[in-house]
Amino acid sequence: MISPQGIVIHAWAQPDTAQAQAQVLAALGAPDLADQVRVSLTASAHGHTLQLWMKAEHTARWSPGFDTLGLARTLGLDVWHSAADVRREVVVAMLMGPEAFEFPSLAELVSAINIRCYSVHAARKTNLAFHTSQAERPEDCWRYDEDRGFVIRAGASLIDALTKATQPEVSGTLYAFSCYRASEYVIVLGIAQELAQCNPPLYQQLQTLWQQRPIRSGEFHEVFLREQGSMEAPLPPRYYVPGDRTWFRNPDGVSAEASGFEGSWVMYMGGGEFTNFWKRDQPYTLEQKCLEIYHWRHGLYLDAEGEERIDEDKVAVLVAKTLQNPAEVARIQALMQRYREPRGVYTAAGGCIDTTREFARWVRPGTADLVLPAP
Repeated sequence: MISPQGIVIHAWAQPDTAQAQAQVLAALGAPDLADQVRVSLTASAHGHTLQLWMKAEHTARWSPGFDTLGLARTLGLDVWHSAADVRREVVVAMLMGPEAFEFPSLAELVSAINIRCYSVHAARKTNLAFHTSQAERPEDCWRYDEDRGFVIRAGASLIDALTKATQPEVSGTLYAFSCYRASEYVIVLGIAQELAQCNPPLYQQLQTLWQQRPIRSGEFHEVFLREQGSMEAPLPPRYYVPGDRTWFRNPDGVSAEASGFEGSWVMYMGGGEFTNFWKRDQPYTLEQKCLEIYHWRHGLYLDAEGEERIDEDKVAVLVAKTLQNPAEVARIQALMQRYREPRGVYTAAGGCIDTTREFARWVRPGTADLVLPAP
């Protein structure tokens, strides 16, 4: 049976366990959780190692089986309208973590939570024009480099550029690019907003770099992200913390050949909802996402050029029809809510649930492990 591991802070100087717990929970805005949280303080080579985790009985009551998708509802949180409630869900979900969230300082823990909250706020406002081959950016703060892709213009603010590219209520325009790139922009926007407050020199380095070249794809993962879970030791399938990035895989090898439909990169926004970057006012539940991806196989067709495409209007009709049949919904969910298989492997055993979650690296002066590459 998996037990909560919660949060670990290294190099802790305070030798008193009760005071340490009170200091951390106060910094997280959750002093009222003292009775629900266990704490351990052990000597280490660099002071003490402090660990705080939600008591098993509270984890089982609030998120049975580490299913945090109903956590906000259980705790009566309004994560759509209250920034404080988003923060509360982040803190409680992290304290329930089946794999410990490790930090070199309390300041890094606070920044990690700030970044998650910034990312959730940005994700809720992100809306794109869907196109599998086009890419656009607001021209007042972006330019396209033939060799390096989209970079921000000299003198432009990275935070403003990312905001305008993703949030039509700011720019007045829907821009087209992939959900993968959108998830990168949401994450780096959250990181940039925190860096501007806690580590301005690193923020300036990041902005200067993005004026010369973007960081994207595999390099983005290496530079900006930490990852929990693995194919060998997967996270519980319904355990998510607001601000996580994850991938829902298309387990159908045929329709996965259609460009843009290999899977779907999403951010978890809390309250049981994942991003819908094409219709931000219609976020997905895990069940809705599984149904949509399942029916991609039934929307496959060849266009005039012989390219594989997915008829999303047909998929929407099929999803709506399936929802009228509870037995069929249950059958599909049983198939799709399995863990995904390794890349390149497609068998009847595979589902669409990823084994890992991704979130930001450390960012504070003196402890940051976010190391920017050369231009």
